[in-house]
Amino acid sequence: MSIFFNKTLLLMACVLCACCSCSRTPQPVSVIFDTDMGPDYDDVGALTILHALADSGEVKILATVASNRYVHAVPCIELLNTYFGRPDIPLGAPLAGPDINDLPRFPSGYWADTLPVKYPHKIKRTADAPDAVQVYRQILSGQPDTSVTIITVGFFTNLAALLQSPPDRFSELDGTALVRKKVRRLVSMAGSFPQGREFNVFIDSTASITVFNQWPVPILLSGFQIGEAMLTGLRLTAADVQGNPVKEAFRLGLKVDVNGRYSWDQTAVLVGVRGTQKYFGTVKGRMTVLPNGNNTWQDDPDGPHEHLVWKMPKEQLTRIIEDLMMYQPKLRINK
Repeated sequence: MSIFFNKTLLLMACVLCACCSCSRTPQPVSVIFDTDMGPDYDDVGALTILHALADSGEVKILATVASNRYVHAVPCIELLNTYFGRPDIPLGAPLAGPDINDLPRFPSGYWADTLPVKYPHKIKRTADAPDAVQVYRQILSGQPDTSVTIITVGFFTNLAALLQSPPDRFSELDGTALVRKKVRRLVSMAGSFPQGREFNVFIDSTASITVFNQWPVPILLSGFQIGEAMLTGLRLTAADVQGNPVKEAFRLGLKVDVNGRYSWDQTAVLVGVRGTQKYFGTVKGRMTVLPNGNNTWQDDPDGPHEHLVWKMPKEQLTRIIEDLMMYQPKLRINK
């Protein structure tokens, strides 16, 4: 009788544990977001999605840093953080590297010059922001081991500098060791597959070479061909909302892109937070960056890199991305 009783108790305990496990709320993904925020405006859509997923409890935004020294890169990041009720998210900017300010496609007066005039923020110029590498080191040193996802939708300037950073007051580890200890994976909008030249890789090709040769944890890549297949923004600009910097950025940008804008950066945020399984397949291998900024790809089931391949129908995925881009912030008090 006692043996039967003990087995019954054990069975009940197992069932109870299984039920508790099923009902447990997943922990939010801890993310550092790295963006070139200007010249393109898909970065605006990507940061909007990140805030939407933060409000749904899916992500904790640890920091938002610029990889572009353009004067309004950080102000645009900060005004978006402020609009979505998170004005105190740590900000950072590179000490050196690209300043995308003179591309013919983006003359003076485009969206990133307009938004900082109209929406509240504190940092007036990107050069006034803290050093992005110091922000990375301080944030990473305070996080649990292998817990941080870095999502980069810009240049690899900050990440190369982070790898090369020495021990400091935040950590006794050098940059490579700190990344290996604290970062779970890097998710990036980068590369052209199976080969080609992609903007984020090409603009600071020296940094890109460093990262793809030396990054010590897995890298997941949303390549050029993925975002190019999904046009978003038209539903957003038609929405009946006022005082929305996201809508304004797309309204200004879509004066040129009349059929919608490619959704490159948004895909990296989506899979960086929610994972790939529902949306994409992946191919493992190794991406190599050449001195001229081009990249090649070699399939390898044991490779350190993965890139996205299509799974969900493009039309369905486009709808999901644009729905998230149309998210409106919750009301917040003292946040």
